[in-house]
Amino acid sequence: MVKGINLLEWLYKMGANGSKLEKALGDQFPEGERYFGLENFGNTCYCNSVLQALYFCVPFREQLLEHYSNTKGVGEPEENLLNCLGDLFTQISSQKRKTGSVAPRRFVNRLKKQNELFRSYMHQDAHEFLNYLLNELAETLAKEARSTNTGDSSPSREKLANGGTKPVGVVKEEPIVTWVHKIFQGIVTNETKCLQCETVTARDETYLDLSVDIEQNTSITNCLKNFSSTETLNGNDKFFCDKCCSLQEAQKRMKIKKPPQILVIHLKRFKYIEHLGRYKKLSYRVVFPLELKLSNTTEDSDIEYSLFAVVVHVGSGPNHGHYVSLVKSHNHWLYFDDENVEMMEEHSVQTFFGSAQEYSSNTDHGYILFYESLSPEDK
Repeated sequence: MVKGINLLEWLYKMGANGSKLEKALGDQFPEGERYFGLENFGNTCYCNSVLQALYFCVPFREQLLEHYSNTKGVGEPEENLLNCLGDLFTQISSQKRKTGSVAPRRFVNRLKKQNELFRSYMHQDAHEFLNYLLNELAETLAKEARSTNTGDSSPSREKLANGGTKPVGVVKEEPIVTWVHKIFQGIVTNETKCLQCETVTARDETYLDLSVDIEQNTSITNCLKNFSSTETLNGNDKFFCDKCCSLQEAQKRMKIKKPPQILVIHLKRFKYIEHLGRYKKLSYRVVFPLELKLSNTTEDSDIEYSLFAVVVHVGSGPNHGHYVSLVKSHNHWLYFDDENVEMMEEHSVQTFFGSAQEYSSNTDHGYILFYESLSPEDK
């Protein structure tokens, strides 16, 4: 009987939370949209917060739902993170109710089975999870594309991984560009200039997110400028110049060659303190604007982005705490804390910038930022 009462209480609570959100939005509730919290399975907030940000990354959600729909009836689906996430997103998007909560049990079980790093009930890092997930999804899509390319190349099969087909008989295998890459991948150019012969060596690298160092009372714009600042290589760090055939002093800088459609910025809030022998959380105040101009690029110098999600770390240290996410959907800001979903005002986003003082009672700090590029008509 007690269990029944607890279940009724839980259902009432979920219904009350849902109706409260529906009431707050009223007639402004977006047509066809769903706002669902995610159940926590013992410290899986790191996972829930990232999944909410990805769900409200519209290009990602649309591609995932389409892929899941296309592959659902094709043979026996392989149990992998791609299918489990597609199943979860489909479950949310097809709900009859507008609000509530769902249990991402299948996805979490698969995650723990696939990677021992996420098996324990210890505090996990949301950025590590995001990085692992995007790479894993891209690899699964590439694997699907390679397997379909060895068979026939019917349009329905090509659609599965959106990676194009390779002519039969080509020996060199080109890297497959999946829809995960098309959405999140950018290119940075590492330029190194020898100070002896002035030869410039350039090397391109791809990225799915940018990790930037932070300082006290700074902004994302400054963090990105520092990311691209010139560094002198001398002493033990000299550069081996192929033209001089010897170690030389050099200048090195990194520039964004190709900005991604969705720009993910990871703030390096956890720093290893050598004399303490452990990591410390940097609660620095870092202003992240709602609209961001990317100016340190090699080509288009005025690319504009709009903030649509923030994964927030709550707590004073790296080995404990909690994760929540702030999400912008149809011009409304929402606060996702596991099962709970609430409306929030846009101006409240700035309370997650960080603390101007080293010791502060506010421990809710922006950790991963998600920006979408604005098309000319959006500006």
